[in-house]
Amino acid sequence: MTAELAGRLALVTGAARGIGAAVVTALAARGARVLATDLDGDAVGELTAERVTARALDVTDGAAVEEAIDEAERTLGPLDIAVNVAGVLRGTRVVDLGDADWAASFAVNTTGVLHVSRGAARRMAERGTGSIVTVASNAAGVPRAGMAAYAASKAAAVMLTKCLGLEVAASGVRCNTVCPGSTLTDMQRAMWAASGLDDATAARRVVEGDPAAHRTGIPLGRIADPADVAEAVAFLASDRARHITLHDLYVDGGATLRA
Repeated sequence: MTAELAGRLALVTGAARGIGAAVVTALAARGARVLATDLDGDAVGELTAERVTARALDVTDGAAVEEAIDEAERTLGPLDIAVNVAGVLRGTRVVDLGDADWAASFAVNTTGVLHVSRGAARRMAERGTGSIVTVASNAAGVPRAGMAAYAASKAAAVMLTKCLGLEVAASGVRCNTVCPGSTLTDMQRAMWAASGLDDATAARRVVEGDPAAHRTGIPLGRIADPADVAEAVAFLASDRARHITLHDLYVDGGATLRA
């Protein structure tokens, strides 16, 4: 790996496992110092890579987010990169969707992005530099049966990130989104378990597609690894993407046909 992010400080939410943990690894491997945060403080505390500092953080608590960023800037230095990965999935049909599941989806997937991005952007804009990347989902761009709360909250997070990017572009702050498709994470495996299928059968169905659920398959013929998504995040966070903002990068093997 190169040291293209050497000397920079990155905040990553949802860092304890899956895509978040892969993002922490990718950024640290490029020389960044990383503040890895997660609601599960014990799990994120197990991240022991060099240049990584772990902290428990509930992104739905705006005051806690501000405190975490303030503390990071006092003890670790100015924040250069913020990556929103924290997310929850409440999968059910709209007619069966409860108010609590709807509210929980937006509290983490959208309001959490607001709290982190707002706090980071304020400080970055004052310094005239910075990069914010929100990990959303390809469900933000195409309808998914049984995933309305997740898809709607992720779509809102995408537009929130783009609107913020427009507002802070003149201050030198870039805001982009990465939209993964099916990725081998605990969230994906939980969906498979709920379907009653073993992992191998469920994975094959994802790759091949499911016409009954109006889902295309994955043209590249494989489910993503978290590292595939993390590589896209690292690129957008780096100077290699210095002229890219308001962009929505799909990392789904072509599953949405880039609809």
